[in-house]
Amino acid sequence: EVQLVESGGGLVQAGGSLRLSCAASGFAFDDYVIGWFRQAPGKEREGVSCIKSSDGSTDYADSVKGRFTISNDDAKSTVYLQMNSLKPEDTAVYYCAADVVGILVLDAAFYDYWGQGTQVTVSS
Repeated sequence: EVQLVESGGGLVQAGGSLRLSCAASGFAFDDYVIGWFRQAPGKEREGVSCIKSSDGSTDYADSVKGRFTISNDDAKSTVYLQMNSLKPEDTAVYYCAADVVGILVLDAAFYDYWGQGTQVTVSS
């Protein structure tokens, strides 16, 4: 059974940093993509960043380029999202998700498994 567990959310002031973790288990796929998505109250879920297991290629939403960095630790089966220079508009519940087909895309429709989410709140 595939399981994704996020951690690392919290309250931070604008300009601060947080690192989110997504611990994955139950994977038996040759190639897959782990993505980070976020959803703010009253807004649609938005793709933030994703990383491909086979070659480490990544993609980012324009809104976070230069501020967020996605990485993975295969030994720990964990994907990280380092978030720097945080802004109040980054406030949302952040979810990690797995695309077991391995398509590097920030479209929630391609993702098969989801974590429970972790809250990130950025105060001004």
